[in-house]
Amino acid sequence: MSGLQKQCKCGENMVVRLRTVIFQNKVEIENVPIYSCEVCQRTEVFPPVKPELTGFIKTLGHEPDKRQVFFNEMSELAHLMHKVTNKENIHNAVERIIEERINELLDLLLLAGSLDDGAWQEDIRHRLSQITSHVMTTYDFS
Repeated sequence: MSGLQKQCKCGENMVVRLRTVIFQNKVEIENVPIYSCEVCQRTEVFPPVKPELTGFIKTLGHEPDKRQVFFNEMSELAHLMHKVTNKENIHNAVERIIEERINELLDLLLLAGSLDDGAWQEDIRHRLSQITSHVMTTYDFS
């Protein structure tokens, strides 16, 4: 995935890693995809998940309670990155992991539809769009 690396302002390569973001010294947000430069220590949030991360942070308010949350439970891209980097998936191709997750979400979409749960359907559609929009820009299917 070429989109998981980019050039840092110092000239070295930045790679995406799952890191902890701490908001107001109170909220630990685990497993956030972050570009990191090993040379100059510069970091930046992986652009495809930035809107979701900032949206979540806005929901915390000005005086959040001390807690720990897992971003991979909110963001499909973070979920997939977490799954791909999990030691139990070391022998699985990234494409296979993505395909399995898409199939899982499609099954859940059918279930949500049969239960007539519109909110759940919308959440699943949103998760599917996160995957498909990133996969289409990362891989050239032409």
